[in-house]
Amino acid sequence: MSKVKLSFQIPLSVQEILDACPKYTLASTWQQLYELATCDAVNGIHEVAYEVPGRGRVLEANVCRVKNGIAANYVEPYMRRRDPDCMVIADDLPTDKPRFEDQYGESFEPLRAETFAWLKTQELAVFPFIAGVPGMGMDALVVAPANAGFFALGLALLQGILDEKTLSPDFDPKAVIFVAPPFRHTHFKGKQMVVHNRRPGRHELFSYNLYPGPSAKKGIYGVLLALGEREHWLTAHCATVQVITPYANKLCIMHEGASGGGKSEILEQVHRQKDGALLLGTNVLSGERRTLVLPHNCELRAVTDDMALCHPSLGKNDGRLALIDAEQGWFVRVNHITHYGTDPNLEKMTIHPTEPLLFLNIDAHPGGTALIWEHIEDEPGKPCPNPRVVVPRKAVPGVYQGAVSVDIRSFGVRCPPNTADQPTYGIVGLFHLLPPALAWLWRLVAPRGHANPSIVATEGMTSEGVGSYWPFATGRMVDQANLLLDQIVATPRMKYILCPNQHVGAWETGFMPQWIAREYLARRGGARFSSQQVTPSRCPLLGFAMKSVVVEGQTIPGIFLRVESQPEVGKAAYDVGALQLTEFFQSELKQFLEADLNPLGRKIIECCLAGGSVEEYMALLPIAVLDDED
Repeated sequence: MSKVKLSFQIPLSVQEILDACPKYTLASTWQQLYELATCDAVNGIHEVAYEVPGRGRVLEANVCRVKNGIAANYVEPYMRRRDPDCMVIADDLPTDKPRFEDQYGESFEPLRAETFAWLKTQELAVFPFIAGVPGMGMDALVVAPANAGFFALGLALLQGILDEKTLSPDFDPKAVIFVAPPFRHTHFKGKQMVVHNRRPGRHELFSYNLYPGPSAKKGIYGVLLALGEREHWLTAHCATVQVITPYANKLCIMHEGASGGGKSEILEQVHRQKDGALLLGTNVLSGERRTLVLPHNCELRAVTDDMALCHPSLGKNDGRLALIDAEQGWFVRVNHITHYGTDPNLEKMTIHPTEPLLFLNIDAHPGGTALIWEHIEDEPGKPCPNPRVVVPRKAVPGVYQGAVSVDIRSFGVRCPPNTADQPTYGIVGLFHLLPPALAWLWRLVAPRGHANPSIVATEGMTSEGVGSYWPFATGRMVDQANLLLDQIVATPRMKYILCPNQHVGAWETGFMPQWIAREYLARRGGARFSSQQVTPSRCPLLGFAMKSVVVEGQTIPGIFLRVESQPEVGKAAYDVGALQLTEFFQSELKQFLEADLNPLGRKIIECCLAGGSVEEYMALLPIAVLDDED
C-alpha cells in the first residue's frame, strides 16, 4: 500500500520515521481513529500488546467497541491513574524538574534514537492538531503505533484533530508527541514516563506509556505552560462555569485545585436525595444527617473543565481575568458516580452521546453499553478509584463557546475528617473568603489533600505544586509563582474563596460545600461581603469565615461555617489541625525564596513564615477584599 504524502511541514525526524515504517495512517477525523481502536479485535476484544526484549509479548490494555463508544481497560492497576512523578527533562534549558541525564546517568540522545528506530518498525497513526487555541497555542503532531488507536482517539477527542486537506501550507508542528509504550518496561522499570525535550524551535514529548493523563492531557499542558512562560501568560488548572440563577443573574466561577479538588464537580448539578433534598453532611461519629431544601438549581453553562488559556489578548481591561478553554474534550473522573441516578445529566450524556466517547477503567463488554457507575476493580472488592470518560466539548449540552471574564476564583481542597480524638487539617468551613495574598499562597502550595483518587497513592499530606499544575510544567517554580502573582495583581476586581470537599470537620460532605457555595454566591451576586458578615478565621491561612449563610430562606448551621464550633472537634483539635496546615505551608513555601522571586511575593511568604494575621495579608496586597457600607 502506498503511503499518503503529507502536504504540510514536518520535522526531519518525523519524515524519516514515516519513510521507513511499513505503513502509516494519516488520520483527519476521529472516526478513522475510532476504527483503528479495535482494528484487530478477536471476539470483540482488541489487545494492545507489544514484544518486549527479555519478556516476550506484554499486554498493556484490552479495548472493545461498545454502543456508546470505545472502552479501554489496562491490565495493571498502576496504569489506571497518573503517576505524579513521571516527568523528566531531556534538555539543558532552565528547569526545577529532574533531568534525564541526572536521573539515568546518560544523555537522552541514545534513547531518542532508539525510540525513533522502534517507531520505524511499527504501523503508525499520525495526525495534526493545535495545542491550545488557534492563534494562542502551537501547531502539533502525534506519531503513535496504530494498534494503540484508543490512545490516539483519546488524544484527538481531548486536543482536537485537523483535516490535513484544510491545513495551510504554513502549518508547522512546533510540538510533536512520540508514543512508544514498550520502553517503560525496557528502560523505566515499568513506570509511566514522559520525557520533555525542548529543542530549538521544537518541543518533543516522548510518551512511554498509554495512560492519557501524563501525556495526551498533562503532557500537552506542559507544552502550553512552556509557551506561556516564554510569552508571559498562564494556562490555569481549573474548571470554569457560568452560573445563571433562577432570576436570570449571571456569575462566572473559576475553580482551581489539585487533582481531586473538585474541578469536574463544579460543572455538575448539585446531587439530590430521593426526596429532592440536598444532603449537607453525615456526622462521621453519630451518623446524624443534615439536609437542605433547594427548590431550584441554577442553570450551569460549562466553560472549561481542566485547562484554561489566560491569554492577555482575551482581557477587557476591566480588572477581571479572562480565559478560554484550552481543550477540545474533557477527561471526566466518575469515581463518585456509584449507581444509577447519582448524576442524571452526566449519565444521560454518556449513555446516549451525540458521538462516541472513550471510557477508561469502566467494566464494559463488546457490544454492550458502558455505564459510568460500573467501575473496573483493581482487585476483588476494590474498585478502581479513577474511572474516566473522555467527552468531546461539543457533546456537552449548553457548553459555553468562547472567552469569559471571571467574577470569582475558587480553590478546592480535599479535607479528611477531623475529631477531638483524631485531629487533622480538616478545619476548613463551608467556604472561606481569601485576601488575594492568601489566594496566591494557596496556589503555590496546592495541597493534594485527603484520599486523592486521581493519582498513585502517596503517604501523608503532599503538594501538587505551584498553580496546582506544577507536575505538568517543565520550567522553574519561581517563574510560575511570579506569573501567578502578576496575574493576581493585574486583576483587582477578582474575589477569591476556598472550598473544602469530602469533609467539613466531623461531617462527611462529598462535594456539597462547593455546590452550595456556587448556588449561594450566584444568588447574592458574588463574593461581596462586609466586615459585619465575615470574621477572621481562627487559622489565618483560611482568611475569613462566614458568620452566617442563608440559602433560599434556610440558614446553614454555624457548625458547617466554623469547624471549631463543632462539639466533636472543639478549639483544641482545631488548633492541632491549624498547626498541621501552617507547618505544611511553611515547609512548602521556603523553596520559593529564590533571588528572582517577585519582591512582593517574598514579603507575602515571609508573612506566612512569621505566622502573619489575616489583616497583615490584606495590607501586603491592598486590593479591596471587604465591601463595607458607609
